Amino acid sequence: MSHGDPVAIFRQEAQDLLEQIEQGLLDLAHRPGDRDLVDAVFRGLHTLKGSGAMFGFDALAAFTHHCEGAFDRVRKGEAPASAELVAAVLAAQDHMRSLAEGREASVQEGEALLARLHAAVASGGEVAVAAPTPGETTWRIGLSFPADALANGTRPLPLLDELRELGACEVLAITDQVPPLAELAPADCCLAWEVVLTTTHPKSAIEDVFIFVIDDMKLEIEAIDGASEDAEPDEVFEVAAEAVAAQGGPAASGGKAQRGGESVRVPAERLDELMDRVGELVIAQSRLTQVASGSADPQLRNVSEEIERLAAELRDTMMVVRMVPVGQLFSRFRRLIHDLARDTGKDIELVTEGETTELDKTVIERLADPLVHMIRNAADHGLEAPEQRRASGKPSSGRITLSARQAGAEVLITITDDGRGIDRARVRAKAEENGLITADSALSDNELLQLIFHPGFSTAAAITNLSGRGVGMDVVKRTIEGLRGALEMTSEPGVGSVVTLRIPLTLAIIDGLLVRVASARYVIPLAAVEECVELSPEQDLRSTGRRLLQLRDQLVPFIRLRELFATGTQPDPYQKVVVVSTGQDRVGLAVDQILGDHQTVIKSLSGFHADVETFSGATILGDGGVALVLDVPHLVAAGQRQDAKLRAAS
Repeated sequence: MSHGDPVAIFRQEAQDLLEQIEQGLLDLAHRPGDRDLVDAVFRGLHTLKGSGAMFGFDALAAFTHHCEGAFDRVRKGEAPASAELVAAVLAAQDHMRSLAEGREASVQEGEALLARLHAAVASGGEVAVAAPTPGETTWRIGLSFPADALANGTRPLPLLDELRELGACEVLAITDQVPPLAELAPADCCLAWEVVLTTTHPKSAIEDVFIFVIDDMKLEIEAIDGASEDAEPDEVFEVAAEAVAAQGGPAASGGKAQRGGESVRVPAERLDELMDRVGELVIAQSRLTQVASGSADPQLRNVSEEIERLAAELRDTMMVVRMVPVGQLFSRFRRLIHDLARDTGKDIELVTEGETTELDKTVIERLADPLVHMIRNAADHGLEAPEQRRASGKPSSGRITLSARQAGAEVLITITDDGRGIDRARVRAKAEENGLITADSALSDNELLQLIFHPGFSTAAAITNLSGRGVGMDVVKRTIEGLRGALEMTSEPGVGSVVTLRIPLTLAIIDGLLVRVASARYVIPLAAVEECVELSPEQDLRSTGRRLLQLRDQLVPFIRLRELFATGTQPDPYQKVVVVSTGQDRVGLAVDQILGDHQTVIKSLSGFHADVETFSGATILGDGGVALVLDVPHLVAAGQRQDAKLRAAS
């Protein structure tokens, strides 16, 4: 599918519109008297209907027309913005999404949704939204389109029909720009129109008719019967590109013709390709730096330093381009919470914090499923029923909080609930029943809670449509580890649970610490590094059995990478210990030499090495050699398993 495919462009725009409509509906459920929200939902439905018809999605346009009509009645004060109406349009929105994506949608299901919609509108009750101001206004409307409007799918006649629906209407066709018949191109739009409209609707309703094409046309709206002009001045919308080219000047100032902070939609694969090229440039720059360092030519060194600076700036710029706020991810879960509250019969409030925190778009996409599982688990297992909460002195409405904040080269995403907390005895009993631990196993609190993420583990008494099969939390753990992240959990009985996901900002290029173990070189992600200390021969001998390092007033366990990787070589006289953080723990990694920092372009390992968990990838060094990137959480786990074997053998 080409990037210029109009159907693909429409589907992307439709998804954006559906998301805007969904957010508006969810807000409206809490503020049913908010006229601005009603207008926003109506405009979204109106745009979706019009663009669907323009691109040949007639079934979508026809279905959306009914939802638009329902909200038009709300705008006019003829129906309330009731909870039933919001729920009906939310359900209908899923059907619209199927139609927009071209998936098969049941006609019977659509009819049932429309019946539910009509019932919600006809249910009566007090009007929750103020009616438009009474009285009629007469407007003179001038409109024209660029010559290629018809070829691009714009259909002026249906737009004129929509104007007629607003009130008494006279339409005059302007033929001044129509050329002689011999010169007339059938596909060109040469007509303009002048419309005199008398209506009780406000000016914004007239603009809404042209909302999808307003940026590609000229539209003038003027009150001609003495209507109040203390509102916004009349605005002229037009495409200025051709005029600018002809006049050689800037776009007209004022109104909406001049826009700041415009954005351009770019296919994600193009960003990925560009990121790959930046990665190759960083590798080439590293090679150039190494060549220049061995040369006595000052000009070569100057050029190398300049290229290094530019490559670093380009890398940082590319990182920013790929960053998106986590608010885009968090907003998806409002609908999930709405549905979970209905399915569980619980009152659930979603609170989000730190929505402006940014993450790489690839990371954002892969976080969606884990967060869905975590939120569903918190709603089903964590939060109590309203009567149980009241009995324990809590508010009847449970709260789930999603928060994000940046910490160095990581983003911490926290899912907190104020529910019953985790029953340790039940978790342990289930683990013993599944054979994960024995009755006499001594586990720390953190180790016990981590059992929840074991494949197939579930404490649910019965399987429901929400939980009980033991697959969700395993998905969370595998996905987070696949992102080179870490997962931490704390829980207090009767107070609630907190799950923290530690996620790297990006997966493509990282700052690393290059180290040597025997003759091989490795990269440790700099985000995990806390400090580096020297391991003298005396300390090395003293720690032969216990593998503990006295670091100020604290004992820090460390792993000899030379032994873990079975190099079969003797250590350097003065080894170094790189102290890394793995969530709540600090562990040292004993290496032979620290070579320095390194901009690391991570390349995936081949399928033959997929089961090697201690490495998350590889990178190419300046001399053409390869260094493996250490996966710190898995590496520490492997070291702990090796320690356990040594203790058992002794």
